[in-house]
Amino acid sequence: MKVIINHLTRMLSGYICAAGVDVKTKRHVRLRPSRLDLRPELLTNNGGFLAVAAILDIGPTRYIGQRPEVEDHEFDLKRVKHQGTLAPERFWNMLRQMSRPSLTGVFGEDLLKRGPASCAVDVGKGAASLGCLAQVKRLHLYLRERPDRPDRPQIRMKFSDDAFTVDVSVTDIRLYGADHLTPGREKVESIAKRLLNESAILSVGLTRPYAPSDESAQLHWLQVNNIHFENTPVW
Repeated sequence: MKVIINHLTRMLSGYICAAGVDVKTKRHVRLRPSRLDLRPELLTNNGGFLAVAAILDIGPTRYIGQRPEVEDHEFDLKRVKHQGTLAPERFWNMLRQMSRPSLTGVFGEDLLKRGPASCAVDVGKGAASLGCLAQVKRLHLYLRERPDRPDRPQIRMKFSDDAFTVDVSVTDIRLYGADHLTPGREKVESIAKRLLNESAILSVGLTRPYAPSDESAQLHWLQVNNIHFENTPVW
């Protein structure tokens, strides 16, 4: 299987998550190694093969998807071949073709408002856990300071589509420092300014199920995985 990477995010405890578009089917595929997990060492700037817009031949895969994570495919890390980087214009055109104008269009009717400013899908429901979102309004990227961790604020984004106004976490790995945990403050501020004037498409996703408190049920929560600009879609 050959894929073009358009979701590349940090996860907790030093792991990363990657997904792309199957060149043949034009569907999203989340890369799930058959052994171990994806680590930052696999990024191209660390000598690996993972980067936004990277063209990868991941070899034979085994489908292991379950709703809402219908994109999951298991593969062998040892068989991956890096075949270059998709040209910026072609990458942007691919994103446009994959994009939907609303969150419901990406995830289906099972995506529901949860609390004052977020959305989530129940475990075992939902049409997808990955997608691209265009034509969103009032994009505002910012850092939410945390009194308990002044050295590590949260990267957040506020935006609206036709049905939802949300304030969600941003896990775009390019916005974090070398430890992939600490936000790059200058980079966040720079991208926030660009969002005021430039066209952008968001790679959006649902988290693995978790409960924000002991009293609440586990849900798949909405997050922004990556930010792509028309002028420089591979930044």
